[in-house]
Amino acid sequence: MRILYHHRTASKDGQAVHIEEMIDALRSEGHEVRVVAPGAPEANADAADQGSGRMGSDMGWVHRLKAMLPKAAYEMMELAYNLVAYRKLIAAAREFRPHVIYERYNLLLLAGLMVKKRMGIPLLLEVNSPLVLERSQHSGGLTLQRLARWAEGAAWRGADTVLPVTEVLANHVRAYGVPSERIHVTPNGINRAHFADAPMPEAAKMRLGLEGKVVLGFTGFVRDWHGVDRIVDWMASPQAPQTTHLLVVGDGPVRAALEAQARRLGLAERVTFTGVIHREQVPAHVAAFDVALQPAVTPYASPLKLMEYLVLGKAVVAPATPNLREVLTDNVNALLFDPAQPGALEGALTRLCSDTSLRQRLAQGAADTIDRLDLTWIGNARRVTALVEAGA
Repeated sequence: MRILYHHRTASKDGQAVHIEEMIDALRSEGHEVRVVAPGAPEANADAADQGSGRMGSDMGWVHRLKAMLPKAAYEMMELAYNLVAYRKLIAAAREFRPHVIYERYNLLLLAGLMVKKRMGIPLLLEVNSPLVLERSQHSGGLTLQRLARWAEGAAWRGADTVLPVTEVLANHVRAYGVPSERIHVTPNGINRAHFADAPMPEAAKMRLGLEGKVVLGFTGFVRDWHGVDRIVDWMASPQAPQTTHLLVVGDGPVRAALEAQARRLGLAERVTFTGVIHREQVPAHVAAFDVALQPAVTPYASPLKLMEYLVLGKAVVAPATPNLREVLTDNVNALLFDPAQPGALEGALTRLCSDTSLRQRLAQGAADTIDRLDLTWIGNARRVTALVEAGA
């Protein structure tokens, strides 16, 4: 199958991981994938060109541009990008003659829909978040909200198939009038090969100087809403075993505040930030976790970090939100807590850190989850191409 893959993502964070892994998975299944993206050669682009491989970083130049421009001007630039994208996409479509266009949805991005209408090529639209809602609530809000809402609805309704990452997100798509039969939930996945050589937990701890510790681990770009400060506060409480150690694999804007909090509470030696590391180093760090932390979550997301925790068989602590419960079952592959109940997260941590057999049981349940639900990029690639072959 010839697949024309289109996206507008310039970041080097989890979005880049999703893009690279999906492209690699499609190619590994024998399909020919042509990429049209910012900065990519118009004729083709290898998946490896889409990201730096350095994890826990953020797309700084985009944020600087947003800060420099009035919001309306930045949003008009996003809309105007369709002229650039359409030109590149239509040229690639005419030369490549794809069976399908696979587009990663972005705010005010309509180029895929325009080419679909012009050339009659089926359009699959991957949706990772309801960006009108997200941008309205964060990043200073949206100025051209009516335009953005119209464009979001047009893109979602115009696609032949919409691929939201959770059922919660699928409900957002349905609210725009997209029929359920055109919506196929496709959660984020994992590439088992990247984690196959991860060390055993004790060896991983030894490499990091954490022998004898109960390691609480978090991966990614940590922000204030993640609630990692609650973990630090709990570690200072009498309920927390003195052997607990917090390992944050990544970086983030709250790092300095968290390190200051740890110093203030006398925990400076029990909190470690790796800073930005290469993707290839992530498995060796996650392997050291005894308890994998998902203290908070965006309500419609399919967190990539969760898949990393599961594939390495880690005991997960997470909120019992509807999107996470699509993958996690309390007391089976995770210990879930009520995010609305004060002290629930702390109680779950106390229970899990004090009970080795519970950690072991949840770890086994976590490891079994990937195969049980086929949470792999290869699985996603097969599901996507099956939809195209079925004419979905």
